[in-house]
Amino acid sequence: MSLEKMKSSMRIRRKQTKVIIIILLICAVLNIAARCSQTFSLFYMKKLFPVFTEGFAWLTSKLPFSLGEVLIIIAVIGVPLSIAAFVLLMIIKRKNKEAKRSIRRVYGYVYAWIFVYIILTETLNCFILYQTPSFAEMYGYPQEKYTAGQLEQLADYLIAETNAVSKRVERDAEGKFRLTADLDETAKNAMTKLGDDYPQLRGYYATPKAVKNSFFMSQQYLMGIYFPFTMEANYNDEMYSLNLPDTICHELAHTKGFIREDEANFIGFLACHVSGNDDYRYSGYLRALKYVISMCEENSSEETVARLYNSLADEVRTDWNGNVDYWQEVQESDRGIIKSETVAEVSDKAMEASLKINGVEDGKKSYGRMVDLLLDWYFVMEAENT
Repeated sequence: MSLEKMKSSMRIRRKQTKVIIIILLICAVLNIAARCSQTFSLFYMKKLFPVFTEGFAWLTSKLPFSLGEVLIIIAVIGVPLSIAAFVLLMIIKRKNKEAKRSIRRVYGYVYAWIFVYIILTETLNCFILYQTPSFAEMYGYPQEKYTAGQLEQLADYLIAETNAVSKRVERDAEGKFRLTADLDETAKNAMTKLGDDYPQLRGYYATPKAVKNSFFMSQQYLMGIYFPFTMEANYNDEMYSLNLPDTICHELAHTKGFIREDEANFIGFLACHVSGNDDYRYSGYLRALKYVISMCEENSSEETVARLYNSLADEVRTDWNGNVDYWQEVQESDRGIIKSETVAEVSDKAMEASLKINGVEDGKKSYGRMVDLLLDWYFVMEAENT
């Protein structure tokens, strides 16, 4: 290599290194600012986050497949292959020091840029959003302390609504729920409608996408996944179909900056509630009811819990059991390359760690805090109707 080419190559490397360092420093500053100031994180969520995320979501929506799933497959296959290729090249070029240095530099910069992309997208589409005020604080929910009696009152309301709508949906020959609603447009319309009351939910919605390898999601007990690297709302289309409407609305809530799971659960419920579609309403009510009954099991008497279960319509019982049966079949299935039990255990630990890193101290238990929002919503609604 000529001296001039060497100098040019060094200048390019120095520029790349500077850009990488600058981006990482910006990410560090943004994360520190968000952790120190909810005012900053809220400003970011309302003013900056929608600007670039909606454009990016518009682009990925044009693809007929999940770009996030493709990137995961590339990573799973590509990383081991690239490491193997690196080792092989080092062996082949072991006597050529200059070639070995060039190979190391190329690999170093490729992996450095991948690392930068991960940190940047996680910062912009995830980390900062965990530091915003809660949904209840943003929209003036009372955040009261409720009694076991009030929790049971909410359960009775949800049972009544769930029972009623369960008799209006389509069913197959076995009496199980049969989905007839259009998933994509109904979900986006329901979320857009919520924007009338909750301004952060306004704007463009990415098209929800089914994951091709949904069985692998089922092995992890995952019904949906928000992929911050591509701003996609992905869902598992193998699971019991009654889960689909609520799950899709939940994932779309993440794309609007509501990154906490309990809040996305609640927004998913609200979207189903206002959708005007029985499939969606049934999906949202039953998911909410499961969380509320689970909370009643911790706070109410055995007699009360038994009464709640006995109040469920036969149609609701059929779908409740159909969902349980599906997840049991996944755990007993031999379809996967890796045992479902192993996949579920690893996934559970990874999710728990991810939540706690982002300041969610109670980890996956935070999903159940949706009940607090449901109680606020229900008693505000009751007060307005009296």
